[in-house]
Amino acid sequence: MKAFWIEGTGKPTGRPIVMGTRGVISAGHPLAAQAGLRVLMDGGNVVDAAIATSAVLAVIRPHMTGLGGDLFCLIYLAKEGRVVAINASGPAPQAATIDFFRQRGMPYVPTDGPLAVETPGCVAGWELALERFGTMPLARVLDQAIEFAEKGAPVSKYLAKGMSDSLQRLSQFPNWLATFTSEGRPYRQGEILKQPKLARTLRTLQEGGADAFYRGPIADAIATAMEQEGGLLTREDLASCRAELLEPIKVDYRGYTVYEQPPVSQGHILLQQLALAEGFDLASMGPQSAEAVHLMAECKKLAFADRLRYLGDPARVKLPMDQLLSKEYAAARRSSIDPDHAILAAAPGVLASQGTDTTHHCIIDAEGNTVSMIQSIYHVFGSGFVAGDTGMVFNNRMSAFFLDPNHPNALAPGKRTAHTLNTYMVFKDGKPFLVGGTPGADDQVQVNFQVISNMIDHGMNLQEAIEAPRWSSTPGSLPSEITHSYELKLEKGFSDEAMEGLRRKGHVVKMDPAVTFSSEKVVLLDPETGVLCGGSDPRRDAYTVAW
Repeated sequence: MKAFWIEGTGKPTGRPIVMGTRGVISAGHPLAAQAGLRVLMDGGNVVDAAIATSAVLAVIRPHMTGLGGDLFCLIYLAKEGRVVAINASGPAPQAATIDFFRQRGMPYVPTDGPLAVETPGCVAGWELALERFGTMPLARVLDQAIEFAEKGAPVSKYLAKGMSDSLQRLSQFPNWLATFTSEGRPYRQGEILKQPKLARTLRTLQEGGADAFYRGPIADAIATAMEQEGGLLTREDLASCRAELLEPIKVDYRGYTVYEQPPVSQGHILLQQLALAEGFDLASMGPQSAEAVHLMAECKKLAFADRLRYLGDPARVKLPMDQLLSKEYAAARRSSIDPDHAILAAAPGVLASQGTDTTHHCIIDAEGNTVSMIQSIYHVFGSGFVAGDTGMVFNNRMSAFFLDPNHPNALAPGKRTAHTLNTYMVFKDGKPFLVGGTPGADDQVQVNFQVISNMIDHGMNLQEAIEAPRWSSTPGSLPSEITHSYELKLEKGFSDEAMEGLRRKGHVVKMDPAVTFSSEKVVLLDPETGVLCGGSDPRRDAYTVAW
């Protein structure tokens, strides 16, 4: 058997595969990956390392993530022999109702300011993961994050761009300006960003644990700032926030088992895409051919149509996940795909009746213990709202709700919105093989789909699969986008022949050489040698380190 995960097709890549024997971490910033690796080397396990990495990302990538956001992860511990999922997305505040926004003439929940903020679940996720599966206390794994907040860290190219691009939009928020500009000027790449207020918040969290965040002094500071600025989030909302431990969802794809996040995550979209694609001989087509891209884009359209029709908070909406992921349903849906013509308006499937932005990291060790974790404040710098003196940027995840009471993702008090955040694990013969994920809102499930197919269908190694040119089909799942017509956006690297072939099939093809989609991170356990491998995306600040 050819070890395609190492050998690949022989095409040169911009980065090498990173290999080790004790641990591999791929993360959205080199300093974050090193923080996790240090915890592993100090005797921590993959969960301890994942939280340390997550905390550093919350400091040095504040435009993408933070304590004011949400978190999802998949965890596999070899001794337990099962994959578990953590959903650490917070619910809407109790005061958040459809009537509240409609009475103020708002067709959608706003994307900026305190009205866009849901209860942040990230810290609750850290607490649950460490209590159930970690070996170190929260206080220990926060050390490096606090150091970067107090002493500062160099501003990366993408953080500098996020600050510059957000200046006009977020200049209405004085606390954001005070935190992320120097006398009104966005920080430049290579300058040192210190966040002393965030450091104090992290120290309070270090001393008092998650209880300090949700029911103690940090909660008091958040609730006071929200009340002063007209937000809906209260101390009671914070006190009731809990992360959930759930069973993941899965499908088989060409002899591999792929695990994903269960609802409210839209991880089922990746699984539905794979289930649909399994009926096509993608291996006989070139990975960037018009034929392969067309079929995969059509799979995407059908899966997203089901997401918009059915996905909501499973505590409020009955979700037919067993049907959506069945082979029978995939076969029925697949029959609507025409190999020669693009779908112009994808409809959801009929089921039997029943009773911007993010950051991701993944870790694997020599025993096959793995974590795939993703966290976000949604848009770049989230809502732009920094609560008082906490130094925390808050999410704008409430803007993902619909204000249509008949929609499964309709806004309601205490309800969790359907989430773009998802992570995956691929098993072979009952053992972990490939673990990965990416930021990128609705591009996440599309890019993960392409990376998995690049490896399994086209024999690429993990770095080739990451660096291969990508496509993105829009619209996605946002309330403000669903009336848009389909476009197929391509990165540079697709041939003129492929683009023309896609146009002949009816796709509206757009190519912008400056556009890239997402930032995949992958770790892998070589089933033949036991060597640990990792790959990272050169499209953004993603790096892999090994031990």
